[in-house]
Amino acid sequence: MSSVFTKIINGEIPGNFAWQDEKCVVFSTIEPRAAGHMLVVPRLEVDNYLDADPALIGHLSQVAQTIGQAGRLAFEVSRALIVVAGFDVPHLHIHVIPADSMRVLHPDSKVEGEPEVLRENTEKLRAALRELGYAANVPTAVDRLD
Repeated sequence: MSSVFTKIINGEIPGNFAWQDEKCVVFSTIEPRAAGHMLVVPRLEVDNYLDADPALIGHLSQVAQTIGQAGRLAFEVSRALIVVAGFDVPHLHIHVIPADSMRVLHPDSKVEGEPEVLRENTEKLRAALRELGYAANVPTAVDRLD
């Protein structure tokens, strides 16, 4: 059975895409902890970070770093938190959260997750990725992959 993330990747469920390549995609979470909170998700369904091929983990880590740099630029923060939790969806994913403190990880720290806000924040991140030289990895439309 496909995970919800596979359904998003396949276009069966809407998503706000910021990045695509042959191994992974990046899209906004519907439960953001901060503006620009993104998920780095492999195209391959792997349930657990600990079970993933080390080469895939390396690639996801590089993409997470790039998304973090773009988030820092787009949302004018000092850092990006990189979190691997994996309990909510049985499909490996890395949270990249633009932040100035650890406060965004507190359970009460959720921010607005309305569809239009998520779309606007994804577009800000996409613009920052283009500015940083990653236009080739930015899908042509926020709501679908190329």
